[in-house]
Amino acid sequence: MCSQVVIRASKIRKGFSSYETPAERLKQGFFGGASRILPWAAVRERARTIANECSKTFWALNGVDLEVTRGETVGIIGRNGSGKSTLLQIVCQTLNPTDGSIETSGRVAALLELGSGFDLEYTGRENIYLNAQLHGLTRAQADERLSDIISFADIGDFVDQPVKTYSSGMFVRLAFAVIAHVDADILVVDEALAVGDAFFNQKCLRFMDRFRERGTILFVSHDTSTVKKLCDRVVWIDKGVVMRSGDPGEVCEAYLEAYYDAAPTLSANQPPRTQQRQAARPVATDTYDNRRSIVNRSRFRNDIEVMRFDRVAASFGTGGARIGDVEFLNEEGSALGWVVGGQRVTLRVTAQLHETVGSTIVGFFVNDILGQPLFGENTFVNYQDRPVAGEEGDVVRAEFTFAMPILPVGDYSVNVAIADGTQQSHVQLHWIHDALALKVHASSTAHQLMAIPMLNIGISTAVAAH
Repeated sequence: MCSQVVIRASKIRKGFSSYETPAERLKQGFFGGASRILPWAAVRERARTIANECSKTFWALNGVDLEVTRGETVGIIGRNGSGKSTLLQIVCQTLNPTDGSIETSGRVAALLELGSGFDLEYTGRENIYLNAQLHGLTRAQADERLSDIISFADIGDFVDQPVKTYSSGMFVRLAFAVIAHVDADILVVDEALAVGDAFFNQKCLRFMDRFRERGTILFVSHDTSTVKKLCDRVVWIDKGVVMRSGDPGEVCEAYLEAYYDAAPTLSANQPPRTQQRQAARPVATDTYDNRRSIVNRSRFRNDIEVMRFDRVAASFGTGGARIGDVEFLNEEGSALGWVVGGQRVTLRVTAQLHETVGSTIVGFFVNDILGQPLFGENTFVNYQDRPVAGEEGDVVRAEFTFAMPILPVGDYSVNVAIADGTQQSHVQLHWIHDALALKVHASSTAHQLMAIPMLNIGISTAVAAH
C-alpha cells in the first residue's frame, strides 16, 4: 500500500444467501455438504447445483472501491440496508468479502454493533480489560488507562455490575471510552452515537475532533449536519453501490434530494395524522433587547449583509411549483440588503404553482458554513386545520416575522422549500439550497452557534445582614 493510504477496498462484493422456507435451508446444507465430500465429480457437481438452486443471493455490496488516506475523516451515508455497516465490518475484518480485497494499515478501533466485543455476564470493569486486549493492549497498559476509561464512560458504580443490566446508552458510553484509549490509528464509528444522550454525544464529538489531528476516522451517521461538520469527504452508498463521493455539502445535498424525491406521496384517501392539542401559551411580542442601543453604537453591532436571491442555486423537486423570490423585509415592508441582529424582520418567500396543490407548506431554515441548521420554521402547524390549496398559475406568498438572532461572524445561507401534504407525509415541489447568502461582519457573540435578543438582563447585590 502507498504510505499515505491507510484503507484500500478494491471491488468489494459481499453476498448473503437467503431462503424462502426452512426446508430449502436444510436442503442447501445437506447438498452443500455432499458436494464437498462425495468422491464422484459428476455427483458433486449435481449436488452443488441443487444446493445453489435452494438459495438466492442478496448482494449487500456490489463492486465498492474506497481509499482513505492518513489523517482523513470520511463519512459514509445512505439509507438503512444500503450496505454501510457491511462495508465497515469488512474494513474491520470481522467479515470477509465474497469478492475483492481489503487492506488496512495501523491499529483499527471500532464501535460497530451495540455490545459487540462484550461478554454480557462480565462486569463493565472486566469488559474494559477484555476489549482492551482485543484492541492489542497488554494487561499492564490496560491497568494504566483504567481510571481514564472509567472517568470517560462516567457510568458510576455500574462499572462493577454485569453489562447485561446496562441500558443501550451505558453500553455506548463504556464501548466508546475503551476505543478512545487504545492508541488507535483508525477509528470506525457506526451510528453508535444515535443511542447516547446529548451530553455524552458532545463529549464523543469533541474527542473525534481532537483525534482528527493525528488519526483517521470512518464515520457512519444519518445526521447529515454532523457529517458535514466532522468529515473531510463523504461517500454515499445506496443498494451496495457507491452513488457519489466528494465534498460533504454537495454529497449530502444530493443524498437528501434523492431521499425526498423517493419519499412516499400523500394518498388522497389518507387522513392527516391526528395531533394532540395543547393549551395555547402567551408569547412575548416585545423582542427589544435593552442592551441593543449600547451594542449597536459599538464595534460589536451584529451587522448581517443579505445577498440577493440566487435564482440559479442548486435545487430539486417535482416541479409542481417554483420559488421565484426570497427576501428580508423591514417593518415597513421594504426589502433589506442589511440586517442588524435583534432587528424585527420578515422573511418573505414567493412561489408560483405549476399544478393543483391541496395543502401548501412553505418553510425555511438557516445553515451555518458547516451545514448545521440553526433555526427555521414552516407554515404547516398554523394552517393544518385550514389547508391552503391552489390551482396552476396561482402565486403563493409566505411570510415569517421574527427577531433576527445574534449570529457570530461568518457565512450563512437560507434554504427554502415549498411542498404539498402534511408535516409527516409530503411531496417536495421545489427545494432551494442556499437561496440567500448571509455574511456576518461583526458580532457580540463568538462562542455559541447563535444568541437570541434578551428581553432583560439584570444583576444586583444586597448587603448581608449582621
